[in-house]
Amino acid sequence: MRSQGVLHCDTEILVPFFDVDTMNVVWHGHYVKYLEVARCALLDKLDHNYTAMLESGYAWPVIDMQLRYVRGAVFGQTINVRASLVEWENRLKVNYLITDLASGERLTRASTVQVAVEVATREMQLASPKIFTDAVERALK
Repeated sequence: MRSQGVLHCDTEILVPFFDVDTMNVVWHGHYVKYLEVARCALLDKLDHNYTAMLESGYAWPVIDMQLRYVRGAVFGQTINVRASLVEWENRLKVNYLITDLASGERLTRASTVQVAVEVATREMQLASPKIFTDAVERALK
């Protein structure tokens, strides 16, 4: 079972027409966009979003992503994307669960891993910057 994380954020998305293929199912690549929307909401909840990350001198590229499709979302369906903070001290790991909002049926699960890279030197950090870990600790209180 995937970790539920120490903090989570739910984001509702109404599947738009331009995200579906000729079978009326969301094209698999669009799920990455849904994860990004949910991750941004989670970072906003931490009060340390991508703007704050960049202002602190760090970029956070995604270095790993895993998706497991269970059932395709369809045009007009409202989905819930739950982003859960799992790791933050050495890397940023977020687990996701995409469900149908009305029934709660699981559609997709996923995870992403990001690492801090100092913008000035382009060097990957072996530990998350203190400014980020402090933001997480404040959010957990």
